[in-house]
Amino acid sequence: MTVLRTSLRNLLAHKGRMALSAVAVLLSVAFVSGTLVFSDTMNTTFDKLFAVTAADVTVTPEKTGTDDATPESGRPETLPASLLPAVEKAEGVKSAEGAVVSLSVTVVDARNKNMGSSNGAPTIAGNWTRGDLRSMEITSGRAPRGPTDVMVDADTAAKHSLKIGDRLRTIAVTGDFTATISGIASFKVTNPGAAVVYFDTATAQRELLGGTGRFTHIAVTAEPGVSHERLKENVAAAAEGPYTFQTQAEAADAGREEVSGFLDIMKYAMLGFAGVAVLVGVFLIVNTFSMLVAQRTREIGLMRAIGASRRQVNRSVLVEALLLGVVGSAAGVGAGVGLAVGLMELMSSMGMNLSTSDLTVKWTTPAVGLALGVVVTVLAAYIPARRAGKVSPMAALRDAGTPADGRAGLVRGVVGLVLTGVGGAALWAATRADEAAGGSIWLGAGVVLSLVGFIVVGPLLAGGVVRVLGAVLLRVFGPVGKMAERNALRNPRRTGATGAALMIGLALVACLSVVGSSMVASATEELDKSVGADFIVQSANGGPIVPQAQRALEKSPGIAHVTEYRAVGATVTAPDGTSSDDEWLVAADPTYAQDLRRETVAGDLAAAYGEDAMSVGETYAEQHGVKVGDTMTVAFRGGETAKLTVAAVTSDDTNVDKGAMYMALGTAERYFTPERMPKNTMMFAEAEEGMEKEAYQGLKDALAAYPQYRVLDQTDFKQDLKDQVGQLLNIVYGLLALAVIVAVLGVVNTLALSVVERTREIGLMRAIGLSRRQLRRMIRLESVVIALFGALLGLGLGMGWGTAAQKLLALEGLGVLDIPWPTILYVFAGSAFVGLIAALVPAFRAGRMNVLNAIAAE
Repeated sequence: MTVLRTSLRNLLAHKGRMALSAVAVLLSVAFVSGTLVFSDTMNTTFDKLFAVTAADVTVTPEKTGTDDATPESGRPETLPASLLPAVEKAEGVKSAEGAVVSLSVTVVDARNKNMGSSNGAPTIAGNWTRGDLRSMEITSGRAPRGPTDVMVDADTAAKHSLKIGDRLRTIAVTGDFTATISGIASFKVTNPGAAVVYFDTATAQRELLGGTGRFTHIAVTAEPGVSHERLKENVAAAAEGPYTFQTQAEAADAGREEVSGFLDIMKYAMLGFAGVAVLVGVFLIVNTFSMLVAQRTREIGLMRAIGASRRQVNRSVLVEALLLGVVGSAAGVGAGVGLAVGLMELMSSMGMNLSTSDLTVKWTTPAVGLALGVVVTVLAAYIPARRAGKVSPMAALRDAGTPADGRAGLVRGVVGLVLTGVGGAALWAATRADEAAGGSIWLGAGVVLSLVGFIVVGPLLAGGVVRVLGAVLLRVFGPVGKMAERNALRNPRRTGATGAALMIGLALVACLSVVGSSMVASATEELDKSVGADFIVQSANGGPIVPQAQRALEKSPGIAHVTEYRAVGATVTAPDGTSSDDEWLVAADPTYAQDLRRETVAGDLAAAYGEDAMSVGETYAEQHGVKVGDTMTVAFRGGETAKLTVAAVTSDDTNVDKGAMYMALGTAERYFTPERMPKNTMMFAEAEEGMEKEAYQGLKDALAAYPQYRVLDQTDFKQDLKDQVGQLLNIVYGLLALAVIVAVLGVVNTLALSVVERTREIGLMRAIGLSRRQLRRMIRLESVVIALFGALLGLGLGMGWGTAAQKLLALEGLGVLDIPWPTILYVFAGSAFVGLIAALVPAFRAGRMNVLNAIAAE
């Protein structure tokens, strides 16, 4: 109880000095808790949606599960309407309805604006059934009754200012058709952002499926008292044919599985960045307790003199850390819930609607948050606590803090240099790897070991780096700059730890900048070398190019040729008997050989576009012993099985279409019915000589009625790639900003505690003539040099990581190393600005000190 009382008294006595450490704990825990609450809420949203929309039993075409369309053909898989009466007669069936659903549609308004979501969620078109009343209710107008009616969901209507009487055009692979809004329906559960339109059954069958007499699935409702499992058995017995039967739970599980991959990636990525923030927070906590222990050396010595044992002193500091961890973690859990709500609002503004009514806070979230914050805080305080326990009773007679341990510094330096050397060797080994899988292990080991090595050796580096920075930047400020340099060098361990906190975040920024810039440079070089087409046409969301848009492209003026490009899924069996179920073949016009220049290692690529011929990639050929003239068995997904002759083996020394198997479009058409033939995923065009500008504008004009497609020339394509990488990096930088903020708090805390530690010294300097302005400048310069020290280490380390990563990625075709020097210089200059901002409050407080009181301080 005495230890607890002492710890509580010390914590309250130094609450101002502990505040920033508590904020660091709060931010770290808040990010973890917020991520867990946000991901749990998204899971809840989708769980409710799938549970409500799934029928008691759902009958779908064989092996399609919940997939409603094949991406190749753009047409939903269907089953015959004649199956419906047989299902209705099954024992235990209360009712059964045939449903039509398609995701391969685009809906535009009268201004030709795409009504689809901007967050990647699909546009869903289907027929209005009684089953839809489980998840929707008509809040305005009426349900569609004929070919000229369409009903739209309320979220889409509100977002695009749609009202009853407005006309919408639906673009499907079967053609375009226009209908008038007859009603608006609202979701009873949260809509994650999809745009939904409903038609009457006959219109949906005709316009979305290309003919009547077909459904995409049958929804079955059980009679009271009949279990879903029993109903499934009865329906399966009554239905004759290769169909898939799912209970409500199975259909909901399948839906959850479809989105779980995306949700898990988001969750673990955010937790990874939260981990970086926690690691940075550790340095802040270590520094805080180290400085507090040093400042309380005499007080601890007095406690030891009156009978306190080492264990009691040690335990007292750890209990302070425990109390700090509990307070910071509890506040962090609450802040995490607020952060999750903020993320939900952000996602809603981007088109993914998430309702706070679905906010999910599981008991594990506060448990994990509290455990994380408390454990990390106590572990971070352990070394300062041990140091406190070593304070002897004689320290009560000294004014200075605990003497430095020179041996510990030497051991630390040796260990740090060894770890850094081993880490550097691992990074070098990664650059020499022959395979990406093996090299990635070396890269990961090198990153971890070099980071730990820099952290450990930081105090040794601080002396040399700070002196260099002082000579370059601080000497121009005269004696004030010299004093700032000496203050930064006064405690190298403290400076090293403070700089290391900033170093971690900036190292990741530099590494990702190098990798991202190298990716863009490599892809640009590859495009210049390989792509001969003047223009590329593709969908903004990856959907197929509908035939009517294709016809418009082919009629565009100033075009020498248009190349079709269709991705065809197949099971490919090599001559050695091995089969691959997930292979993709490129079915294209022979002009594709001009649009994309590919080197061959055997055979002639032009011959691969002959009848029943194909090419394979170099790696595939080596793995399966394939050579020119061999016969491959190709079972097309949705089509027939073909025997194709290998006419060429293409080089895999490329980024574009690496490993692709090519064949002629005519070859593919022989093994598919017209309605099952895969649609173009992109198209290429070549302008007539001297007609590039006219052809470019002509293609855009031809696709003006189809806003879901983009026409890109090579400049556009390169800029698009650069923008995509830039957007991804901006998201990463935004997440890393939390670690940088915590690191800035560390600089603030270090300066604030340093000012308290030097109170008497500051009073004496003020007494002998140092002005307030000079004092504030000294503290600001000290902060800047610490920040720049961390930036130099971080940027240097990050560029090393990025260079090693690029050399490893060169095995995958990213052969250009590009150091983004402007970004690196901006970050370095920004670090100086960060140092200035971090010093504002400590410098202001130091300038307001009463000189006499400061001199009298102990």
